[in-house]
Amino acid sequence: MEDIVRIDSITQYNTMRGITTKHPLVTVIDHSKALPMPARSFNFGLYAVGLKELNSAQLRYGRKHYDYQEGSLVFVAPGQVVGVQPGVESFAPKGWSLLFHPDLINGTPLGKHIQEYSFFSYDVNEALHLSDKERGIVIDCFSKIEYELDQNIDKYSKGLIASNIELLLNYCIRFYDRQFITRDNANKGMLERFEYLLKGYFSSDKPQNEGLPSVAYFAEALHLSPNYFGDLVKKETGRSAQEYIQSKVIDLAKERVFDMNKSVSEIAYELGFKYPQHFTRLFKQKVGVTPNDYRTLN
Repeated sequence: MEDIVRIDSITQYNTMRGITTKHPLVTVIDHSKALPMPARSFNFGLYAVGLKELNSAQLRYGRKHYDYQEGSLVFVAPGQVVGVQPGVESFAPKGWSLLFHPDLINGTPLGKHIQEYSFFSYDVNEALHLSDKERGIVIDCFSKIEYELDQNIDKYSKGLIASNIELLLNYCIRFYDRQFITRDNANKGMLERFEYLLKGYFSSDKPQNEGLPSVAYFAEALHLSPNYFGDLVKKETGRSAQEYIQSKVIDLAKERVFDMNKSVSEIAYELGFKYPQHFTRLFKQKVGVTPNDYRTLN
């Protein structure tokens, strides 16, 4: 089994790349001035944002491989595994990387909502592909952070660095919104497949055997990460993927409650609910009345 190297500190990562550590909790690396990454797998204890500018090697992210495109941005969160495909001696793309330790943002506004940047949990094949102008903005953000690292650490350093990282991540939210829009046809095709899978699920015996379907179930079936899939559905429909699934369940329930040969409990089990009271609670929340009342009122 391949050994996975744990990267827990900025100093450890900088040493591997031949870079001087200017701050113990954050680094900005110009890849053209750094040593290449070894062909190993690394379990990161750091956040990382990487900008690739020229095609070179293939990156392995978890168990998947991804050929970087020029001007693409990838994100790594603590606990994720990143490496280089076996057989590739080194990985030395042109570009930039920002890495920061979770401790850097503790007690800052960014630290309070870092989990809201869902793209840190996207798969690598869901990278952000930048236009030339967007690339310029990203590099400018890297440069601002690098400028702060060149100053003596003082009482303002942590707040300014964290604020500039937050600015970068907020731009990335905007750029991902643009990417969702510019890939509108592909997204609509994905939603059509989602709808097809939803119908297929409830037309089978899976609800009785496996229960209600999860967002992760459909994301995997569509070869997407749960966060990317959820964000795509939200952008296209205005509803979360979970709300979309629940809406489908309620639509089916409205049809089935009029089958007087079945009790509400039987219908609940058919739809995948483990407990009928959970079905009744959701139905009332979404429709305004209980399933039994809906039967008698219509």
